[in-house]
Amino acid sequence: MSAAPRAGAPTFAALAERHGTPLWITDADAVLARLRELEAAFAGLLHGVRYSVKANSGLALLRKLKEAGAGFDVVSGGELARCLRVGVDPGRIVFAGVGKSDAELAAGLAAGIGSFDVESADELDRLAALAEARGVAAPFALRLNPDVDAGTHEYVTTGTRRNKFGLPFDEALAALRRTAGRRGLRFHGFHVHIGSQVTDPTRFAAAAAIVAERIAATRAAGYAVSSLDFGGGFAVAYEQPAPPIAAVAAAVRPHLAPLQVELLLEPGRWLVAEAGRLLCRVVAVKQTPDRAFVIVDGAMNDLVRPALYGAWHPVELVAPDRAARPVVLADVVGPVCESGDFLAKERRLPLPRAGDLVVVGMAGAYGTSMSSQYNSRPRAAEVLLEGTATRLVRRRETIDDLLATELDG
Repeated sequence: MSAAPRAGAPTFAALAERHGTPLWITDADAVLARLRELEAAFAGLLHGVRYSVKANSGLALLRKLKEAGAGFDVVSGGELARCLRVGVDPGRIVFAGVGKSDAELAAGLAAGIGSFDVESADELDRLAALAEARGVAAPFALRLNPDVDAGTHEYVTTGTRRNKFGLPFDEALAALRRTAGRRGLRFHGFHVHIGSQVTDPTRFAAAAAIVAERIAATRAAGYAVSSLDFGGGFAVAYEQPAPPIAAVAAAVRPHLAPLQVELLLEPGRWLVAEAGRLLCRVVAVKQTPDRAFVIVDGAMNDLVRPALYGAWHPVELVAPDRAARPVVLADVVGPVCESGDFLAKERRLPLPRAGDLVVVGMAGAYGTSMSSQYNSRPRAAEVLLEGTATRLVRRRETIDDLLATELDG
């Protein structure tokens, strides 16, 4: 492994010295390269990218993506505020999410966002009433539940009938009939998203075939359909190979191209996962008869995916003499008081020593955005890599930050 994130960039050691550890390192150029790859894969289809903000919601990254031409998919009022803060055109924002509050719907209406992806009949009624009270018509798509198993982890499967997301088609069509003519609503299409980290392109093809049938039936019932938000969920190569995005595009193109709709894509993980690293320092090494426990200053509050999903991330030792060290079986763990506090288990690593640096890779998605202050640990700093330069884009929290919102007495 290179001693630096990229040839010519500051070394990991220099970054740790300058900014401390644990430290997030996000490669902006890698994210933008993935965006260009996605655009090329879907060339020839009328399409737009709506980056899924929940994957990595840092303001600096959002600004980079906005400047590169992306729109955004948000699932909370906070994510909407982040996009507006960096000057995103509200017309390029889609508001998804299964539990939007009235306050969040009102914020979207006030901003003039491009679309609400509506998840239930109740939400549609509330949206209509709020829009009519403001004298506007809310653009909306109905999220369909196609009952397609994404073949991924159960916690990130979203398109089967046992999941909380979306509506069966008959209920969606009934909602359209019931609300037809309401001044506060402007229907334009459907939304479907079957899950995250979907490794089999045929799962996308199955969803596309079902949605194509639903769009044809909706048009036959007298409703114009001009757009389809096809979600995201494209897989990245954590531990196993992932299909190229061109293979996903090829699988769905025969079903979607004839529809003559604007196709919206919501990549999150696929754009940012490979672009992120978590740099940690080894605090201690505890050798047992079974394995070595490499205790680092990064923890589950920084990167929760291994504890939450059993997720696999590559881990490498940063040391000039690593090739000369004995290889040991190791668990890389943090200082949080939980047995679930681990970043990697049963890895073959050159034997680390206290003070060494360790890099956790493929951590750009759901790393910073899911980090917490558990065990009263302030959240880590973040630098953005641009070319061979880095800049601090998130300062390290302090104990004062952590306590600032609390009221004592």
